[in-house]
Amino acid sequence: MEKKDIRSLTKEQLRDFFVANGDKAFRGNQVYEWLWSKGSHGFDDMTNVSKETRAMLEANFVINHIKVDQMQRSEDGTVKNAVRLHDGLIVESVLIPTNTRTTACVSSQVGCSLDCNFCATARLKRMRNLEPGEIYDQVVAIDRESRLYHNRPLSNIVFMGMGEPLMNYNNVIKAIDLITSDEGLGMSPKRITVSTSGIPKMIKKMADDEVKFKLAVSLHSAIDEVRAKIMPFSENFPLKDLKESLEYWYRKTKSKVTYEYVVWKGINDTKEAVDALVKFCKYVPCKVNLIEYNPIDDGEFQQASDAAIDLYIKELSKYDIVAKVRRSRGKDIDAACGQLANKQ
Repeated sequence: MEKKDIRSLTKEQLRDFFVANGDKAFRGNQVYEWLWSKGSHGFDDMTNVSKETRAMLEANFVINHIKVDQMQRSEDGTVKNAVRLHDGLIVESVLIPTNTRTTACVSSQVGCSLDCNFCATARLKRMRNLEPGEIYDQVVAIDRESRLYHNRPLSNIVFMGMGEPLMNYNNVIKAIDLITSDEGLGMSPKRITVSTSGIPKMIKKMADDEVKFKLAVSLHSAIDEVRAKIMPFSENFPLKDLKESLEYWYRKTKSKVTYEYVVWKGINDTKEAVDALVKFCKYVPCKVNLIEYNPIDDGEFQQASDAAIDLYIKELSKYDIVAKVRRSRGKDIDAACGQLANKQ
């Protein structure tokens, strides 16, 4: 019989397990603490639990934890982890340091459910969703690296690694609940951003669920035909539906939206593209991150000129829309935005 991953149990289920096996309910609390706030990956670590109890746990359960299989450090301080899962599959996660913060960029799927043409991850077929514990473990590993290499704890988390988080919604939400729980890592949800390519139905669901984290949308064009060339799946989610879902999000949460926007030569570097974005930004309070493009070898997409970026900033600022240029980090180790592809 295949053993169950003990981290799939709630604290209440753990307590019930111990009572059913003739032990006290509080034993479940102790084990839960080892699994989450102490990040234990083995039953033998649980030193305040008797050997007999540990043996019983070993006989009934496994802990399907991750292992950092390979770590690369960039010349700019960025760290990329190739994370091996219990079934041998690999995802990547990244530690991004700046002078004031360290950010974990975590993955939510092995491969990706979507087909964005500019993204290396999208060329990998989606093999499976990550479990809550596998997402949580990426954060724990990066927090350790932040303390080791930058002498400070992790300050922020972005779900911008491999996969579309809203296509693994339940597990992502469970992971965030654990990360923000006092019995987990105790991080503020305000320091967490979930980035989606824009799935209207799921954006509305997040609003209905009254989530406290921030929302980013990978937009890249506010013209349907152009966006469909960049992100073919978006034909099923036209901008009018995305607009409606974001208006709903803001009405329910009063939380600003961040638009992630890469400007490419010959694709969305025209005045028409700029004007369309300005119009789209007027629907809900927002800010725009203009992201430096990181090539993925085929030459179809090329970074736009500085003049094109300047035009975006000038026009957005004219209407008091906050826009910042985000320079990518970790390019020398393929850790920058859009480059995560499991090259090994």
